[in-house]
Amino acid sequence: MGAEEANGGQADRSTGVVHLQLPLNDPGFNLETAVCSHGLFMMAPNRWDPASKSLHRPLRLPTSSSSLPVRISHPSPSHPLLLVSVFGASSLSSQDQHAILAQVRRMLRISDENDRVIREFHKLHAGAKERGFGRVFRSPTLFEDMVKCILLCNCQWPRTLSMARSLCELQLELKLRTSHEDFHPKTPEAKELKRRKGKKKKIMVKLETKLIEDKAESAEGGNSEINHDNQPNNSQGKETPSSTPLCMEEISNLCMEETSNKLSTVSTPLHDLSGDTSCPSKQIGDFPSPEDLAMLDVDYLAMRCKLGYRAQRIVSLAQNIVECKLQLRKLEEACGGFTLSSYAEVDKELSGICGFGPFTCANVLMCMGFYHKIPADTETIRHLKKYHSFCQEGCRIHLQEVCAIPIPGLLV
Repeated sequence: MGAEEANGGQADRSTGVVHLQLPLNDPGFNLETAVCSHGLFMMAPNRWDPASKSLHRPLRLPTSSSSLPVRISHPSPSHPLLLVSVFGASSLSSQDQHAILAQVRRMLRISDENDRVIREFHKLHAGAKERGFGRVFRSPTLFEDMVKCILLCNCQWPRTLSMARSLCELQLELKLRTSHEDFHPKTPEAKELKRRKGKKKKIMVKLETKLIEDKAESAEGGNSEINHDNQPNNSQGKETPSSTPLCMEEISNLCMEETSNKLSTVSTPLHDLSGDTSCPSKQIGDFPSPEDLAMLDVDYLAMRCKLGYRAQRIVSLAQNIVECKLQLRKLEEACGGFTLSSYAEVDKELSGICGFGPFTCANVLMCMGFYHKIPADTETIRHLKKYHSFCQEGCRIHLQEVCAIPIPGLLV
């Protein structure tokens, strides 16, 4: 069975790949500079392949709430179309195709408004035009941008990358576990959240009890051998192994072992960023959705993904979205025109979210399309001191000035 046209996309059922095309109105569009323009492109589940100059990652389908691996490529710098290849599907509905292309447009800022902003920017900065710089890469959803901006806070870049990857690995675990157990919540959402939290606590207690019992049995066996050899028993006046407090790492190992055993029985193929499921080292999940994270226990999330205090903020954000206390679509609609007044309105809304300080808000606002303030924190200062030899006081003054000066041409 060869290639066929399916709802505007070319589907090859023999390989399970659907090829979509995305028109480009900007003749100077460059995929490499559009992607490699912001550190977010390095954060999972994104993977940039410098050899083929293509971007790989899973994208979510609205009709099934599942994700499929996608490859985004540009046949040539002057080509008027982007090629979006969707793996693992013999066909896609028009709704799924539209959703995939909308996510690609958002990531690469492909729209009439973005093209206008870039033209204005290039009029002021000829060097940026020559280098193809102007688009700032972002995620396919505002929620992913917001969580990743939280991951940027108070840590160095390697840990940020590690936390992002752990979240994607967790998403895959949750997906496969749900698929394996065929779990369908029947209780109201609020009660279901409490029920799941209670269930997790019971499981943790059972695991702790089991581990303590195992240690006690091991200790008894060890003591009997020692006594048999006429060696002194040190149980008097000292804490026995069976009474040693159980650390969270041991509980985590048991939980992960149990999860791994369940996942090993699931036949569902894992996602591969390159679209090739034959390479386990590249298998990874999509970035978690608000629904994925809203049901998680904060302590478990912090421990599983090494998020620290960020876990509470991320779960709180996800719950607010799921409970419709925070509506991301309205937040994005409030950006209309990217004016100073709309900036102030969105900034005020973001500042009211738990854990969203000036640095996080500035990063999210930049992802949303506001460029007149540069996000900067202590890590930015450290970087400038290390690579640009700025003194600490001078660096702070310089950053304060830069972050306060509007960049002409990008605001109406």
